[in-house]
Amino acid sequence: MNQTAAPDISQSELAEKLREFIHPEYVISDEETMRPYECDGLSMYCEMPMLVVLPETVAQVQQVMRICHRHHVPVVARGAGTGLSAGAMPHAQGVVLSLAKFNKILSIDPKARSARLQPGVRNLAISEKALQYGMYYGPDPSSQIACTIGGNVAENSGGVHCLKYGLTVHNILSVEMVTVEGDRVTVGSDGLDSCGMDLLALMTGSEGLLGIITEVQVKLLPRPEKAQVVMAGFDSIQNAGDAVGGIIGEGIIPGGLEMMDGFAIAAAEDFAQAGYPREAEALLLCEVDGTAEEVQEHIEQAENLFRKYGATSVRTSQTDHERALLWKGRKSAFPAVGRISPDYYCMDGTIPRRQLAHVLIEMQRMSERYGLRVANVFHAGDGNLHPLILFDANVPGEFERTEQFGGDILKLCVEVGGCITGEHGVGVEKIRQMAVQFDDRELEQFNALKAAFDPEGILNPGKGVPTLRQCQEYRALERQPQNQSEPNKVEA
Repeated sequence: MNQTAAPDISQSELAEKLREFIHPEYVISDEETMRPYECDGLSMYCEMPMLVVLPETVAQVQQVMRICHRHHVPVVARGAGTGLSAGAMPHAQGVVLSLAKFNKILSIDPKARSARLQPGVRNLAISEKALQYGMYYGPDPSSQIACTIGGNVAENSGGVHCLKYGLTVHNILSVEMVTVEGDRVTVGSDGLDSCGMDLLALMTGSEGLLGIITEVQVKLLPRPEKAQVVMAGFDSIQNAGDAVGGIIGEGIIPGGLEMMDGFAIAAAEDFAQAGYPREAEALLLCEVDGTAEEVQEHIEQAENLFRKYGATSVRTSQTDHERALLWKGRKSAFPAVGRISPDYYCMDGTIPRRQLAHVLIEMQRMSERYGLRVANVFHAGDGNLHPLILFDANVPGEFERTEQFGGDILKLCVEVGGCITGEHGVGVEKIRQMAVQFDDRELEQFNALKAAFDPEGILNPGKGVPTLRQCQEYRALERQPQNQSEPNKVEA
């Protein structure tokens, strides 16, 4: 893949060209107004763009891409900015292409159980609109009140119910996208199959590296007859981790199976007052849905199994309000942790379920070695970890130590047979760890795919896929002798 060439156009010239077909108010060039776009949800990585543009039609998106392609201007697509891997961090010589104005639900087909959406539609808004037809959209990230379907496709987002109902890739039928050259193409179809290569799966999780998504067709699910949540508290992480494998081993596929540790329990309970057991070292939330008969049967099985694995408390929701309150605590855990630490770094890695207890215990040891607290909140059912490393950015060197601690967690995920991301993406944050998970031949294939869609590398450059040179430099750095008294510092 060719390296991105320097733009051959100035900021003022580019802004003038874009204002010929986009309302001048939506071509932003002053520093103060561009400041909110300098980062996504991972605010530790920031960069100011050359311009921000907010088109309102697909034709405008096409024209933006044609101009930027012609003048070698990098383009970073942006949704709601809730991403947690710096995947939407701007390029200093590039344009942030915000799709915030693409916020319409175009149609819902209750017979086909599908919906056509613009990429700026909020995740939660899909289910709110589909409710009138007795349906909902399955993937439900914790940020669903704000995150957009376009961003969900870009990162292959999951959520608390992804164990049973799948990630974004399992719940979309097609996407419309604009290529780097400004062409409009559709990938996938509303039929059962599409001939040829599975480009829809390739686009899902591609992090804005291959094209600009302008429309998404999603699957809708019928609302279950009944749903209940079992909340189980444990006095050890080991017991809770073993119970996760036990539930799946019994043949029960929960709608959601979430785990929180002591730090997260206390923070979430202070914030949401959901009735969590403060004395517990670990907490499981297990939701069962389906017909009334099967829910009753599986709830009884889950309660008995949790007690068998040493649960110190077991409680089952009896009303929809109680069930919603238990989930409110889990879904507000991230902001709740912000109440007990000046800063926190939300990691994302995936491991085999059987390794849950081992990995959590190893993270506790790392926490002691680095002198940094960790709150764990994650999708236990599919092994998608979300450790929150607590730190204070005002303390010199603490962010660098936090960043290295996060890198060690990702290496541990790979060592036990997992991977460096589950739903947050690689972005800038994990680009060095790509060299841990993939060898040179695999990285060459990633770069070849990128070059096939974007030969000049102007779409979200510097994210997701490292060059072989970057990987070799990182591996050489990792081989350097480390001071045994403290972790080796890796510069950001």
